[in-house]
Amino acid sequence: MKKLKSLVALKDKLQQVGDEDRSPTSPDRPLYIYKEEEREFPNDPLADQEAIDSIEEVYYKDDSWDPSKHELQKLHDGPEKLSLEDIDKDRNRLRRQLAAVSKKVSELVLENHPAYAQELQRVMDLETALQGANVICINGRRHLEIAKQGFTTASLGLLANQRKRSQLLGLMNSLRTIKTLQRTDVRLREMLEEEDYPGAIQLCLECQKAASIFRHYSCISDLSSKLQDTLEMIEEQLDVALSKTCNSFDAAHYEKVQTAYRLLGKTQTAMDQLHMHYASAIHNTAFQIVLGYVELCSGTGDTNFQKMQYKDLCTDKHIITESYIPCLMDLCKALWGVMNSYHKTMQWHELHDSTNQETAEADATSSINIEATFNQRYVKQKLEHGLARIWQDVQQKVKLYLLGTDLSVFKFDDFLHVLDLVNKLMLIGEEFCNSKSEGLQDSIRKQSINYFKNYHRSRMDELRMFLENEAWELCPVKSNFTILNLQEFKFLRRSGLVKKLSSAMSSPQSSPAKLAETRDRPGDAPQGFFVRYGDHGNPFDVHQDEDDGEDVMATNGYDEDEKEENTYADDDSDDSDVPEELKQDFVDEKTGETPVRRDSRKKYDKSRKFNNAPILTNTTLNVLRLFGKYMQMMNVLKPIAFDVVICMSQLFDYYLFSVYSFFATDLDLQSAAADWGLSNKLKTTLKRINDNLILPEDSMMPNLQQPVQQVEDRKDKVPFPHVSPVVDLTGTQNLYGLAERVVATESLVFLADQFEFLQPQLESVIPPAKKAFLQQFYSQTISTASELRRPVYRVVAAKSVVYDHILQLMANVKWDIKDIMSQHSSYVDVLLRELQVFSNKLDQVGRHVPIPQPVYNVLWEHCIRLANRTFVEGFASAKKCSNEGRALMQLDFQQFLMKLEKLTDLRPIPDREFVEVYVKAYYLTDADMERWIRDHREYSTKQLTGLVMCGVGSHINKKARQRLLATIEDMEKLKR
Repeated sequence: MKKLKSLVALKDKLQQVGDEDRSPTSPDRPLYIYKEEEREFPNDPLADQEAIDSIEEVYYKDDSWDPSKHELQKLHDGPEKLSLEDIDKDRNRLRRQLAAVSKKVSELVLENHPAYAQELQRVMDLETALQGANVICINGRRHLEIAKQGFTTASLGLLANQRKRSQLLGLMNSLRTIKTLQRTDVRLREMLEEEDYPGAIQLCLECQKAASIFRHYSCISDLSSKLQDTLEMIEEQLDVALSKTCNSFDAAHYEKVQTAYRLLGKTQTAMDQLHMHYASAIHNTAFQIVLGYVELCSGTGDTNFQKMQYKDLCTDKHIITESYIPCLMDLCKALWGVMNSYHKTMQWHELHDSTNQETAEADATSSINIEATFNQRYVKQKLEHGLARIWQDVQQKVKLYLLGTDLSVFKFDDFLHVLDLVNKLMLIGEEFCNSKSEGLQDSIRKQSINYFKNYHRSRMDELRMFLENEAWELCPVKSNFTILNLQEFKFLRRSGLVKKLSSAMSSPQSSPAKLAETRDRPGDAPQGFFVRYGDHGNPFDVHQDEDDGEDVMATNGYDEDEKEENTYADDDSDDSDVPEELKQDFVDEKTGETPVRRDSRKKYDKSRKFNNAPILTNTTLNVLRLFGKYMQMMNVLKPIAFDVVICMSQLFDYYLFSVYSFFATDLDLQSAAADWGLSNKLKTTLKRINDNLILPEDSMMPNLQQPVQQVEDRKDKVPFPHVSPVVDLTGTQNLYGLAERVVATESLVFLADQFEFLQPQLESVIPPAKKAFLQQFYSQTISTASELRRPVYRVVAAKSVVYDHILQLMANVKWDIKDIMSQHSSYVDVLLRELQVFSNKLDQVGRHVPIPQPVYNVLWEHCIRLANRTFVEGFASAKKCSNEGRALMQLDFQQFLMKLEKLTDLRPIPDREFVEVYVKAYYLTDADMERWIRDHREYSTKQLTGLVMCGVGSHINKKARQRLLATIEDMEKLKR
């Protein structure tokens, strides 16, 4: 309006100037307004119209707007480096627009000037008419005033004033309320900023109630619609506030939100919205975490990962191996945060529902309480049903991430870390909603079985390489070494169960029943994840292990507490300063024999006990470490625990079979020693291993015509092991590799002991239906480890003493003598000398490798049994024998026993009765002899035949002798 008036004034001024300057000779000449700018631009109507159309809309605002500031602001918002040419172009454009506008305004003013003059004349006429009307009104009022004074206005004026006063007071109150309502919007915004949602809703509802009272005012209608819009805005912000609780739960914040929804009467709607927000939070959280790692791995590529699906992002094309585990950890941490928020939400409702229930019981008839109770039940049911849905969404996100990458290329520790994270997540899911996580277990089971089969096949090949290159030298470890000292078993060291098992195993009264009782004894139940990490921390945070490392190796083969004792032992055994003549054995002048030095066994015992540490090799340690790794996988992935147990048993089977094939097969199995070297159980075990695990050497070459099933079976088998060439098993000075045999066999026994120690832990992770296999493995395989000592050490015993030479010497002895001899035969001295040499060599081996007492006993048991069988075999070879010859036999054997007791501590002497009973049988009658033959099947046919022909045959008739020989022949047929 002000612009129009200014334009009109400008036009009048210009008109006057034009009238003055207009020439009398041209009264109709039009008036034009020229300015400085107009002279610079040509008179082109089209160009002027284009300039006017190009004017920005902002120039048509009210007068308070500043166009100069606007143009300067445009320069300020423009590029940092201003161009003078561009500025000049903008200036010319503005000047052109100004000239066009000025010209247009001038034309409009000149066009409308006649109408203006006519209208102005009408206004002047109207003004004259109004002046006349004013005079009439003044005269009328003067006459009315005279009439008013003529009436009694005092009472009427008083009543009118009172009525007006009342109306004004009511109007004032209404205006105050309306004023307050007008100011409510500011207060509502302040309350929303303060997150006081209940207060804002309460205030908004009160304002709506007040607005309905004053709805007859026209200004209130606009206010009512504005309040409704404000209420909708509050609900939107309330929904946003509700969504924030999904990632970070705050009890005070959540209480405000729930109170606000209760005021709105939308408790059920809020719960529905909450579950939608949780679903969105799970998806968005997982997507953003994986997206961050994908963008980090991709570098500065042009691919827009934002538009890709979550499943596509999780593929190994986008997630590299180095970022896989960190991304999985962050994903689990974020999803744990969502689940923890949901768990806290349930706890909040349980706490408040119990409080509200006590209040509702006091007034159960109120309709409000009935509705509140219904809402509580709805919320509780919704939350309980939402547990499975939330966990299903979490499980699906992790499952897609796991299946998107091929884990077979991972290192074992990295793969184990993945399993540990997934297993921990499954434990959280089980605690969260009692779910067994079948989908997640199936996906991780498939990858785990595939990974573990390849890993186990590689480890079996690696074990074969270790065994075939093993020199079977003693690996020095501490005397208290167990598998729990290895890093691979640190997860068991932190377990209270293993501590109980360790104490039970070390107890002298330990038994399988007691171990089972210890395992099943209830302990302190560990707290759940939501209790330990609900308020602070995260179960997926990486914690520094308490164990800095493993300390299993001894210093130079000794422990600290053994160094002093071994020093003294070395001092006692050092006899370098003793004269040589005092070291030699003396010869008895009467008998011509060489007595045994009585201190030899003491010296041997001292060297044999120089170290109480377990006997094992580097290969044994490697197998134990594999046991630990396999058990870690069982611990974190119990569904494949039984498959892992089978693989562990294959490791032990191959170790046992290798020791047997290396050290127990270099003696003729048809020899006499073979009869008591292998037990039936050990034979069965070795045959099972050979059939199921060992790949025959003739099938090593691949055959393209073999069926697929046979090719798959070959993959699960291992080639036959071959002993390393550096192992010497033929040298007589080292007792045919006795040191290597001791290290190999005793390391196997130690391995079996550790495997037996793990039995309770293995039984606790495999399915109950599979425990029979494990028990059978322990009873038929683990228990045979110690039995392998007999066939391994029988080789040493059979080769160390030349028993065939003793038999030749016994064959030269005349047993049909007529006089009773007081001097034993010379072959006894030769046999004792051989055993003395064996004892000395055994003593030398014991100085390098500790020989446990069971090994010492087995070696001497083999030697003595072979010697006793040599006695019987030599006696049975006699062609003729008199009663005096039989006495000589007894004298020889008694002399052997007397000297043998000085050589060894083994008691009782093995197979002593085997010789004595055979010699006494020479004195039996033919009737007693037949019964004796049937009762003593331990003697060979040759030995029984010699007894009949040379023993009782000398004093029985031919018919009785034939009968006894027929009995022996029948027994031989039964043996076959």
